[in-house]
Amino acid sequence: MDLTAWRTFVTVCRLGSLSAAADELGYTQSAVSRQIAGLERRLGAPLVERRVRGTHPTPAGEVFRHHALMTLNEADRAVRAVRDAHEGASARPLTVGATPSLAAGIVPAAIRSLLQMSGPTPWTLSPGLTADLQHRVIAGDLDIAVITDAPPGLPNDPRVDRHFLGMDEMVVALPTAHPRADHGPLRIEDLTDQTWAEDNDGSAALLRQHAARAGVTVHIDLTAADLPGKTALVATGHAIALIPGVLRSALRPDITTVRLVDPPARGIYVITRRYAQHPSAGPLLTQLAMAFTTDHSVAVIPHDAVTEISDDEAGQQD
Repeated sequence: MDLTAWRTFVTVCRLGSLSAAADELGYTQSAVSRQIAGLERRLGAPLVERRVRGTHPTPAGEVFRHHALMTLNEADRAVRAVRDAHEGASARPLTVGATPSLAAGIVPAAIRSLLQMSGPTPWTLSPGLTADLQHRVIAGDLDIAVITDAPPGLPNDPRVDRHFLGMDEMVVALPTAHPRADHGPLRIEDLTDQTWAEDNDGSAALLRQHAARAGVTVHIDLTAADLPGKTALVATGHAIALIPGVLRSALRPDITTVRLVDPPARGIYVITRRYAQHPSAGPLLTQLAMAFTTDHSVAVIPHDAVTEISDDEAGQQD
């Protein structure tokens, strides 16, 4: 089967639109429709359905998308490997993924240490949310990813090895001129009159759960598109926010943080493919553990206690 149609189908699923896929790939919309229809005829099943809010894969399409993405990634790597071999390149790039807060400090620091120890190594860093990063590791798009067990929890998949780094305490970000900026630790009850900003469902769930345990409600009135947007709302005095402790060293100078009493926390994990791991994945894991425990955030598990958790333990984290 022609992989061009496979790539078109995966792009339609990612963008949720035939026209958007056509624009990105440089095709006409009718050409995209013909490629999808051809795939459906060959596979004998409908792959997409058109809804009011865009185009979505059918159950059969979702199964095919999963395998198609892995196949396309392998094909791309095969092409790169041939070109690298022809051009005399000695190593394939190490592809690293991380959640936004970890990509802002811990992960770059670990990569710097890795390069200092092992010498020049081509690498890339791609931020994303936990579920997407794990899927990309499984699909072969990433060699290693640093993720968290913040709600909705860690996806459990036997195709990845999971390594526990430690616990990260969440803190409250305030503008430096905030009247409570020099106080702490604070009780969440003292902050119920504040406007909160959030940028993702996982962080919002941690905040609401923490408030619920104290028997109070917080008001998340502002929503940001991403972590930089959330911190910008804090810096300009529009809101306060719950942020990961690992982010503190990377905050802009017009933001400060205070700790909470009995704070919410999230586990930090590294995942790698169970088979065909990149040779630098193991050494980077070691550097990630060291970077985590030497950061100013609350990391309660030392780096020499890094272990791979069992499937049963992984299930308890979901």
